[in-house]
Amino acid sequence: MMKCFLLAAFGACVVVPLRAAEGESKIRVLVVTGGHGFEKQPFFRVFEQNPQISFETVQQPQAQARFAAGPAKDWDVLVLYDLWQPLTEQVKADFLALLKVGKGIVSLHHSLADYQDWEAYGHIIGGKYFLAAGKVDGRDFPASTYKDDVHFKVEVAAKDHPVTRGVGDFEIVDENYGGLWVDPAATVLLRTAEPTNHPVLAWARQEQASRIVYLQLGHGPSAHDDPNFRRLVAQAIRWTAKRE
Repeated sequence: MMKCFLLAAFGACVVVPLRAAEGESKIRVLVVTGGHGFEKQPFFRVFEQNPQISFETVQQPQAQARFAAGPAKDWDVLVLYDLWQPLTEQVKADFLALLKVGKGIVSLHHSLADYQDWEAYGHIIGGKYFLAAGKVDGRDFPASTYKDDVHFKVEVAAKDHPVTRGVGDFEIVDENYGGLWVDPAATVLLRTAEPTNHPVLAWARQEQASRIVYLQLGHGPSAHDDPNFRRLVAQAIRWTAKRE
């Protein structure tokens, strides 16, 4: 795994690249996209340059067929980077069944706005971005907000959690989200004081047998190329795969 060493003379952080543990099988990752544009090369480099995983990509709506019990045997962790709404009752049942068998879920950035009409999805992920005014648990929320290309500070709130271990506070240029609902019972991993953003940037939770991580960061290349973002994604995959 990547480690960060501080050089006393300069206060600089040197990130040591990820390495696969000797004798350890690779984590099989299914990366879901679709419904939202993005720059493919820098995003997929996040996974291509992680030697601890093997991965394949699938776009919506074809991705939903991979949630069924048979196809789901081919992957360990689901990484969501889609922005999608239509789903059937069968897809809902298949998604819920993933939680019973303990499949890991890492939700990134705009996937927080998936499945707006299925309230259970927000409770599973642990939060919701509102594309329009809506409700969670009977509480009214206005439409959420966003702001592109904001340079802001990220504070690590849970320094000993396996997802954030070894990551120090950092600054990044990314898209901000305001007006979210975040499950108050979730374990907060990252925070920010940036006023255009919700105070919570990332969290972890357990749903039945599954470990789940949401990371708001990841709109574009400025985030995808950031070593802190890459490390957080890599460690989220490991934790949700129960390798930590």
